[in-house]
Amino acid sequence: KSTETSPSVVFENIQGCSPKCLRMLLENISGLTADDDFTVEVIPEINVAVATFIKSIDTEEFVQKCSQNKRVKKFKVTARLLELTQSIKAENIPASVSTDYITVYFESARNGGGPVSDVQLFPEENSAIITFCDRKGNA
Repeated sequence: KSTETSPSVVFENIQGCSPKCLRMLLENISGLTADDDFTVEVIPEINVAVATFIKSIDTEEFVQKCSQNKRVKKFKVTARLLELTQSIKAENIPASVSTDYITVYFESARNGGGPVSDVQLFPEENSAIITFCDRKGNA
């Protein structure tokens, strides 16, 4: 078992469950509060949501609880840990934003970040690839 477990859980096949319903369901299963203890990002184009836990919990145990939950089963939603990575892609970055600003933003603990080792800016795509020194700062 790896010593580093992802703080994020991917929920797939969510089309039958509204974002608000999913948040309440996750609150019921985890005993935590949306926005204070975890965030949920919904990606409707691919019927997926990602819950990222701000409060430290055993996400492997949480995934297990989700897969056994009768409501989760009824919605036919599946849960799995989000793979850990050292790089992320940030999109919709305004052309005026500098690599220094992006670095400071993603190093902010308040934003769930950590030490950044590299930022590659792609102005033509309004995106950037941010590489962290370790895998903890990419939530």
